Amino acid sequence: MSRAIKYPVYERFYTWQGEGVHLGAAAYFIRLYGCPQACPWCDSAGTWHPEYRPAGVTLMSADELTAVVAQDSPPGAFVVITGGEPILFDLGPLVDALHALGRRIHLETSGIAALRGALDWVTLSPKPFGTWPTPEVVARADEVKIIVHDPADIQAGLNTLAGLRPDAVIWLHPEWSKARERDAGVLNAITDAVKADPRLRAGYQMHKLYRADELDAHSDKRLIPLGGNKELGY
Repeated sequence: MSRAIKYPVYERFYTWQGEGVHLGAAAYFIRLYGCPQACPWCDSAGTWHPEYRPAGVTLMSADELTAVVAQDSPPGAFVVITGGEPILFDLGPLVDALHALGRRIHLETSGIAALRGALDWVTLSPKPFGTWPTPEVVARADEVKIIVHDPADIQAGLNTLAGLRPDAVIWLHPEWSKARERDAGVLNAITDAVKADPRLRAGYQMHKLYRADELDAHSDKRLIPLGGNKELGY
């Protein structure tokens, strides 16, 4: 019965990982629909914003998703399950099916619910202004991505990480509108923070420079503003 679970797939596409420890590596992305965090600068606002909902969301089983991963990407490409907020769903059947295909499974999450499935890599992006990550997810995280829209976001994000493993990597990513405009306040704050604490790393969304995700026919081509807010741009 568990293999009969249907996942709401907002988009799926083959590209490369544009962020973090696995930057530049071939990856198949499965982006699930739905998220309660409603980040004001979210770069996937179509997964939750009422004004930018897609006309329809495809429901796919673990076996169906595994079949398209096998068809659309070569062996050796890992799979990234993201959102939206994918941790809201029981990912166990999907992870098991993809493991049977021989793929490594990475999760990108804000960590607000229990982890389900034998995940190979967990990227935690805490949202200090919303629901904080659970201690379980913090303890499991392999890397952390703190989004910096304002310099104060650095410490706010760090405050959510009690119990993080010493070997987990902590990235500071400029929120895309700030990165795009080369906002000196945000970029310099990240530089200062990394220089003050060498455990921290300065990050960037390299795939946005390449526009790599857009090359796959299954990615969402709609022009949706960050957080659904046209003032922040795209």
